[in-house]
Amino acid sequence: MGLLPRWNFKCFAFLVFLVFLTEMFSRLLMIERKPIFHFPPRINIVKHIPSTTQPPEEVKMLKELIAWPEPKGTPSFNSSTSPQNCDYRILKPRANYFVGETLELLLTARDHRKRPKIYGGDFFQAKLHSPRLKAGVTGSVKDHQNGTYTVTFLMLWPGDTEVSIHLIYSSEAIQILKRLRETRPDKVYFLGYFQTTGKQEITECNMCKLNGSLCEFIDPGTGEKWYCMKPKELPCSSWVHHSKGGMRIVTSKEDDDFLDSKMTYQELPGRIPAIHVLAGNSSQGEPRVPLCTPGLPIPNPSGFYYNDVWMSRVCSTKMFPEPSNITKCLSGKVVYMFGDSTLRQWWEYLESFVPSLKRIDLHVPLKTGPLLATDPENNYLIQWRAHGTPLRMDKSMVADLHYMANDIDRIGGGPHTVIVFTIGVHFTFLPVDMYIRRIQIICRAVVALLQRSPQTTVIIKSANTGRKRVDANDWLSLQLDIILRRMFSGLTVAIVDTWQMTSCHYLPDNIHPERIIIQNEIDILLSFICPR
Repeated sequence: MGLLPRWNFKCFAFLVFLVFLTEMFSRLLMIERKPIFHFPPRINIVKHIPSTTQPPEEVKMLKELIAWPEPKGTPSFNSSTSPQNCDYRILKPRANYFVGETLELLLTARDHRKRPKIYGGDFFQAKLHSPRLKAGVTGSVKDHQNGTYTVTFLMLWPGDTEVSIHLIYSSEAIQILKRLRETRPDKVYFLGYFQTTGKQEITECNMCKLNGSLCEFIDPGTGEKWYCMKPKELPCSSWVHHSKGGMRIVTSKEDDDFLDSKMTYQELPGRIPAIHVLAGNSSQGEPRVPLCTPGLPIPNPSGFYYNDVWMSRVCSTKMFPEPSNITKCLSGKVVYMFGDSTLRQWWEYLESFVPSLKRIDLHVPLKTGPLLATDPENNYLIQWRAHGTPLRMDKSMVADLHYMANDIDRIGGGPHTVIVFTIGVHFTFLPVDMYIRRIQIICRAVVALLQRSPQTTVIIKSANTGRKRVDANDWLSLQLDIILRRMFSGLTVAIVDTWQMTSCHYLPDNIHPERIIIQNEIDILLSFICPR
């Protein structure tokens, strides 16, 4: 019997109506009382981190994990890496290759005067692809820290393939991004809306401490802090709404030269003809992979596209091409999704693809949520919530912005409960210590959940590629994604490697990928929920 008993439709509809009333009632209460964030810290009820200190050895280890080679001296623009002048060649070229073999290239970075670089630290992304076959796989790039790089591809399908390598950021540009991340968290700001008795004031807010007279909001469950400039007339307790604010220009003219769009995300000139890959014999094929269960190691590459279908090398994924396939899998399940807009795309896909899955109107903006959909015919429910501040989103009620760890603490779990989350892109503008702290808090909540309910399914969506701004880009996202994966390694959680899924598709790179990519991501999600 499922988690949701198979009552008749009237009983189930009444349950859904109660959920709706609960949301609306909490919304009305928010107008009358202080928001939850206004309570002073109560250390005795903080479950995850009883103090504001973090284990220094863990923080040190994570920072060492994302350490990046630095340029030597103070390089000029002309001595920085030029995407137009870099070149690469195949090591030990042959007329034909076979499926299962590796292809190695030597990449030489050169500056704007065409001189070979003598140090590493450039961020390259590489893929091997066959446009006609709608096939693609991500390559590995090894930095030798002397201006040369080895690019390795695993050849996974027969046919003619092409190499594509992009310089995402030069080593010189990365040092600028790193400096601005650690020293200028104010480059992105938010707005707090304070209102009471017909009056309203709007002030600047952020996760980092601001200069001036402040309202400090401390979440009692996690100890996380949020700051807003204190209104001139209204009390801090009148904080009702949150929204994105804007961006400040924090780069100099010299910085802009290194970060110019002509220098970043540029494809290197290709000088390699098509590579012929033959099928070979069965012994050269891919080994059998296990059922999709939490805790599996992720090989590199984690999979590849073929005929627009992601072929996972982690586990034996299935396809769910019809709504009936999805409803059969999710029947009796309660699926909680926590994250940003890239995870909201999963909720939107399911809600639009399955006719029997109906959205419950909670009278909130679709892009900010919370979002709730239920399928009374097949007895399951799906919820999406934003992961809590910082959030660059439209104006939303503070009462609707829950810290993810608090919500996970309030979930009993069990074999019919699925937790799905992602967190990263909204933290890229902040010093990395702040992200480490948030992931530590979430990790502790997940560990506690799995201890009390080991049969709960926990699935993590990794970062997407495709953001190209000073405050949010692939290098900043990669740094946080490495931390995220390391923090949850060793736990019985599943990871959907959307980093590779968004980096090697033939469609233009986009932080919010097109529907065909989302469909493949959903197939992996459901394969972990219903492996058999």
